[in-house]
Amino acid sequence: MRDIAAKLHRLRDALMGPQTLAFLPAICLGAYWFGGETALVISALFIPALFAAIGALPSLALSFSPDPTKARDGLTGLPMRPAVIDALDQILDSRDVTGRTTACLAVDLDDYRALEASLGTAAADDMLKTAADRLVGTLREHDVVARLDGARFAISLAPVRRADLETLIQLASRLQAALSEPYTLNATKLYATCSIGFCMPNRAPACSGQAFLDAAEVALSDARHNGPGSIRAFTPSLKPKTLDRGTIIADVGEALENGQIVPWFQPQISTDTGEVSGMEALARWHHPEKGVISPGDFISAIDELGLNERLSEVILYHALMSLKTWDKAGFHVASVAVNFSPSDLANPKLVDKIRWELDRFDLEPSRLSVEILESVIASSDNDTITRNIWALKEMGCGIDLDDYGTGHASIANIRRFAVKRIKIDRSYVTRCDLDRDQQNMLAAILTMAERLELETLAEGVETVGEHAMLAQLGCGHVQGFSISRPMAFEKTLEWMDVHKRKLAETPRIGKRAS
Repeated sequence: MRDIAAKLHRLRDALMGPQTLAFLPAICLGAYWFGGETALVISALFIPALFAAIGALPSLALSFSPDPTKARDGLTGLPMRPAVIDALDQILDSRDVTGRTTACLAVDLDDYRALEASLGTAAADDMLKTAADRLVGTLREHDVVARLDGARFAISLAPVRRADLETLIQLASRLQAALSEPYTLNATKLYATCSIGFCMPNRAPACSGQAFLDAAEVALSDARHNGPGSIRAFTPSLKPKTLDRGTIIADVGEALENGQIVPWFQPQISTDTGEVSGMEALARWHHPEKGVISPGDFISAIDELGLNERLSEVILYHALMSLKTWDKAGFHVASVAVNFSPSDLANPKLVDKIRWELDRFDLEPSRLSVEILESVIASSDNDTITRNIWALKEMGCGIDLDDYGTGHASIANIRRFAVKRIKIDRSYVTRCDLDRDQQNMLAAILTMAERLELETLAEGVETVGEHAMLAQLGCGHVQGFSISRPMAFEKTLEWMDVHKRKLAETPRIGKRAS
């Protein structure tokens, strides 16, 4: 309908242009010449009526077409992308008159897809609706909050006198505080973080709502690459780090083969000794133009193209090669953890492939930890998966249960799949040093693990307080940003050397201490 309206606009402009209007006196004169006064009167009445009808047609067509700025998201009830762009445009168009400006923020709930996979769509939708309500409740009445897609939101600020860096960082921090409050889902209290990118008026690439929103999304993409809970302001030097889906699907296969997709490593630390007890291998794509791309941006393309098996082969090869290099450099890393997808675990040739790679690097099977999602053992009835996991356990590999606490795995399944260690999901770790309920949940999980003789590792440890509380509660190992962000292999040797020297520095106590 909007295409029809546009065509009618062009027709109106053509018929009512100065060239057409110039002929009106001639038309009236001709009517009088051939039909007399009667024809002249008819022409004088008919022609203006005709032009009025032509002028009204575009508006009439638009009245029958939906206004995209008024469209609402079916789940959250929020406006959608066009509403934010329209609100920004209106403020920017009038700022020379009003002296007021605006800014745009883009907000994304961290790890939402993983939560959706583990909790189920219904619970994830409830979380999304709660997050939307909190955003609206934190902002002013005339600020516009819209849902973009997934767990991403956009915000257009109502006219303000000043929208500088300090003001927007304070606002972003308030939004993060609101979204970090606990969510009650399936009778379980969970915590979440969010990443935020924003565009200030003095750094916007152009004076339009679309440009402001695009810039905020670029900043959000950069924030997500910095890790959960990051805030980033747009600057002209920032380049988009995300690729459109078509480009990802076209390039990811070649990237796997030419060495662009390799593991980065995140250390795991013993809470007893502080020593490095392991490393987790996490896939990263070193794109020649976009820089480092996180797996959340390309794993779905890997799934769609059926390249999961090849990705696991690449990550396993580089992980074991890195382990061998660390040994030669004098750094003993007890094991390296590699994630395997359900399709990997259902492959009858998996065990032979892993055995071959371990023999290739002359490594004991105990040096490899096989990570499987809790949701896999909670729902899988595939006998091949069960046989593969038991064969890996008998070979000597460690079996780690990832994201524990989100997939409803029973104790019977933990035994059935020969789990050696549970990795406690970050939703139970966040704010555990401040939240009594979190501490009680962790204490229950750790007590159960102790009774079942399972090792424990807490994921997503982001503060010293969380680290200390986990150690106090008896968690054996920790992993997270408070220790180190994931890093390229080239940086691991330097990091381990610095960490080793820190452990060797014993505090000096006594009269001679300076």
